[in-house]
Amino acid sequence: MSSDLRSQELKNPIDVAEYLFRRLYEVGVRSIHGVPGDYNLVALDYIPKVGLHWVGNCNELNAGYAADGYARVKGISAIVTTFGVGELSTVNAIAGAYSEYVPIVHIVGYPSTASQKDGMLLHHTLGNGDFNVFSRMSSQISCAVSLLNHQHEAATLIDNAIRECWLESRPVYISLPTDIVQKKIDGDRLKTPLDLSFPPNDPDKEDYVVDVVLKYLTAAKNPVILVDACAIRHRALEETHEFIEKTGIPVFVAPMGKGAVDETLPNYGGVYAGDGSNKGVRERVESSDLVISIGAIKSDFNTAGFTYRVSQLNTIDFHSYTTRVRYSEYPGVRMNGVLKKVTQKLGKLNIQSGPTPNNKIPEQEIKSPEPTITQAWFWPRVGQFLKEGDVVITETGTANFGIWETRFPANVTAVSQVLWGSIGYATGSCQGAALAAKEKGLKRTILFTGDGSFQLTAQEVSTMIRNKLNPIIFIICNNGYTIERYIHGWQDSYNDVQEWKYKDLPAAFGAEKGSVLTYRVESKKDVDELFHNEEFASGDTQKMRFVELVMPWDDAPEALKATAEAAAKRNAS
Repeated sequence: MSSDLRSQELKNPIDVAEYLFRRLYEVGVRSIHGVPGDYNLVALDYIPKVGLHWVGNCNELNAGYAADGYARVKGISAIVTTFGVGELSTVNAIAGAYSEYVPIVHIVGYPSTASQKDGMLLHHTLGNGDFNVFSRMSSQISCAVSLLNHQHEAATLIDNAIRECWLESRPVYISLPTDIVQKKIDGDRLKTPLDLSFPPNDPDKEDYVVDVVLKYLTAAKNPVILVDACAIRHRALEETHEFIEKTGIPVFVAPMGKGAVDETLPNYGGVYAGDGSNKGVRERVESSDLVISIGAIKSDFNTAGFTYRVSQLNTIDFHSYTTRVRYSEYPGVRMNGVLKKVTQKLGKLNIQSGPTPNNKIPEQEIKSPEPTITQAWFWPRVGQFLKEGDVVITETGTANFGIWETRFPANVTAVSQVLWGSIGYATGSCQGAALAAKEKGLKRTILFTGDGSFQLTAQEVSTMIRNKLNPIIFIICNNGYTIERYIHGWQDSYNDVQEWKYKDLPAAFGAEKGSVLTYRVESKKDVDELFHNEEFASGDTQKMRFVELVMPWDDAPEALKATAEAAAKRNAS
């Protein structure tokens, strides 16, 4: 039967592109990132038709970073690029999302199926007739690849890709050839929402694991809870919070887990990262007789150079794909169900531990008379500036390590890329995060990035202006790549950057006069005055705020110094 006859028989025909974008709307996406290209242009016409907003980024790499930031705040995101040149430009960002479990639907506009079949020598190809080479590349950084080469398969492939993206919390890849965009498929499928529920654990196996966990938990005298990024990424925060609050056990977070725990809780103790932790935190965690680890990612930067000193013999590990109790592993037993049942069945615990460490900065350090803005002074001070519901983005480098010392109010969303660590990530991510925050009604998005990092993706300030976003942006002006200096090349020119007139950039990017507030702060007094400036600090200020934050070139958080030293030793070994 011909495709035209098949489409005539459909009771509620809908174009493939419209079906795809309606499914994205259904799962919570409201804005689409990306860059136009001739192979995706007709598909882009459908975006406003279904009530979605086209962002329009300055380049595909930035669009990928922005989609990453959007997904971390909103739960899932989508990006549209064009075949070959466009999709490869965003591959670095997609790889980072895969590495850090961030769900992005990557839609690539393809040449027509007829052109592919004939192996035509088209632009944006390698000239060898292979139209699958780029999808094969992306298959290594995607949890599903859906090539929409046949209209009768399109709806099934689209539904499967979006569902896998949500459940696996990783990117998926969807090809959309130009001649498939307007093909008709069954629109009645949209009346059945996608099933985004996690497959339940085997009840017998789950109950067994719950009993084993309870056995060790009730026997522990001084347990601690350690929460990491995968508790966030795999949507287990509700179960984690219930467990923390019912048990009252001292709770700590790994660096990638910042924001996962309400830091105003009396049993919250701070950030644990081995030698990168403060002394009280390190001693409390490492002396525990049971560590309940939720969603751990034990990478080098997340553990201050693999300096964890926690024995597996004293650990219960909860993950999205397994539960591990000491040296026994239970594959396929997802943490959500186990945590929920453990919390429900838990009786009174026999905890004999001391008080939870308090990581607040001593008052005398806050009031230091030395005028220079130091890393040790600044990051604890930021905690007094933050407000409930803020979205905070930190770049790999001094900001990522410094934020460990910042005590968050309740319900702060922290965005960072500790594992992948792509320089320039944070500014692109800020655009997506600020847009997602705006859609959710969150008032403040705050970016902390270094001058070297900022120079890689500065164009996204233009996209923020174009989309009428109003984040607070701090550019740490310390003359280059401080984190690299501490690893190697202390005063070598390759770690230097050209000093820009950063405050002038919003105007250069087309911001209307008075629509962006710009500042330069060079002393602790300047910082305090800025933080107490109502127009600057208010969540109701409908203007971007852009700050040059001057710090010494050779200063860094202590955790960064320890991690960089460990990295240098590994690189040399």
